Amino acid sequence: MQQVRLGRSGLQVSEICLGMMSYGSSAWRDWVLDEDAADPFVRRAVEAGITFFDTADVYSLGESERVTGRLLARYFARRDDYVLATKVHGRMSAAPNDGGLSRKHILAGIDESLRRLGTDHVDLYQIHRWDPHTPIEETMEALHDVVRAGKARYIGASSMYAWQFSKAQYVAREHGWTTFSSMQNHYNLVYREEEREMLPLCEDQGVGVIPWSPLARGLLAGNRGRGGERRTTRASNDPFSDMYTDDDFAVVDVNAEVAAERGVSPAQVALAWLLSRPAVTAPIIGATKLPHLEDAIAATELTLDEKEIERLEAPYVPHRVLGH
Repeated sequence: MQQVRLGRSGLQVSEICLGMMSYGSSAWRDWVLDEDAADPFVRRAVEAGITFFDTADVYSLGESERVTGRLLARYFARRDDYVLATKVHGRMSAAPNDGGLSRKHILAGIDESLRRLGTDHVDLYQIHRWDPHTPIEETMEALHDVVRAGKARYIGASSMYAWQFSKAQYVAREHGWTTFSSMQNHYNLVYREEEREMLPLCEDQGVGVIPWSPLARGLLAGNRGRGGERRTTRASNDPFSDMYTDDDFAVVDVNAEVAAERGVSPAQVALAWLLSRPAVTAPIIGATKLPHLEDAIAATELTLDEKEIERLEAPYVPHRVLGH
């Protein structure tokens, strides 16, 4: 698997990122796998050349970070052989300061994440969402201090409006603080609103894009049908699944047609399309069955032609903002 630069930074990552939200504790979500069940996925990812792994403190309320740290230590001889990303913002308890992007929560959050991950640093520390209750100056200075302390090598952001991301970068540059190297946003064949402002901004500014939900919570892989039919446990127990509507099945149908003509799975076509987008560095894929992971690996070898891309994009229906 190719290793590519994260935007204009010097950091090299695999062109597929394994999302670790699926691994932790089923007490958090029914479809989440425990450590023993997650082991084969990390092993296969490493065998395939995946070196980029993304988790968050809020996934399984910390258990995902614990599982991630133990499994990566098992399959990599050296800490520097992989790129580890986690996120901060989500509410971890009922305590008033145990969530958001205040200086207090960021500085406490990185220490707790490192303890759970069993490492002294993460390669990419990301804000999981925008915090409207904390001045962005406070957040960016705290993130800069995390980097200066050696606890994170780079920082990144996740779903927000382009004006918010631009403001954060401006504030950081104005004060000589660390700027964001990446944007983890909601982007796939049935949700392309990011093409209006965020993706052109990232491409222009050299920010690496690592989309979440590249298969639209499995919609593009066939886990749901028209009229609300749910074909998997996750589709039945994932609130984000309800972001999509029956209007999106026009795209799903064309994706399946192109896949059938190519003799590959619909998931491979949807991921190959995403990998072809100029701003995209590495989609974050979730896998609770090994074929999910195999599809992602195979997608890196699939090149779509211009006519196929035009067919895939033609039925798109504009959406309201989803996932912020």
